[in-house]
Amino acid sequence: MKNFKVIIALLALVINTSVIAQTKKVAVVTFYADKQVGLKDIGFGAVSLLADLRNDPNFNLTPLLKDFHTSFLNEYSKKFPFELMPETEITGKQEYQNFKPEFESGFDSSRYTTIQGYHPITPNYGKTNTQGMNKIFNTADGTMYVYLTFELVKGFGIGGTATTKMQAYTNIVLYNKAGDKVFTINEHADSKKTGTMVGGIPVMKAEKILPMCQSALEELMKDLDKRIQKIIDKSAKKL
Repeated sequence: MKNFKVIIALLALVINTSVIAQTKKVAVVTFYADKQVGLKDIGFGAVSLLADLRNDPNFNLTPLLKDFHTSFLNEYSKKFPFELMPETEITGKQEYQNFKPEFESGFDSSRYTTIQGYHPITPNYGKTNTQGMNKIFNTADGTMYVYLTFELVKGFGIGGTATTKMQAYTNIVLYNKAGDKVFTINEHADSKKTGTMVGGIPVMKAEKILPMCQSALEELMKDLDKRIQKIIDKSAKKL
């Protein structure tokens, strides 16, 4: 009986060690919100107002981004079939601190709000950024990019007078060590709060737009609470 118990204990140790050895680790290499509100649905008559909004200190997305960051770490990340490396191992790495992200022509880092310590690194512009991150974090099984964007859309109205709503988008993009995209989670939700558009031009003041962004993000996080497990189960088997 004693020998049998020893054998069972050894088997449990081997199985546990095997599971630990197979646990994959992913480096989250960016966490940001884009302050450039999209206007595709509205038309581009208000483009000149975007710079004013982006540069307005009252248009502060930091509290919203922090709320999403907290939910991501405490809730969403627990559903992934891999572990996330500690953030201090990412942002504290000297090679990461020295990295200069590449942006599309006309873009710069001033349009992004980041969680402290992170660079705003987009995976959608060429391969410079994704290859750079894979090189810096070559011991990880994958690199992940998490960011929020916002889009203003038309609501109800006649002619140039109408309501507007904000859409919040979450983008969670995972690349493997080979630099291949494993999956993209791209979900969005509309704000309950509305704005106005007069003469085809939406009101773009920070005190109007920021509450709409917050409302849209709250709705998005409610949706993610319900759906993210199914989304992950479908897409996270390729790492």
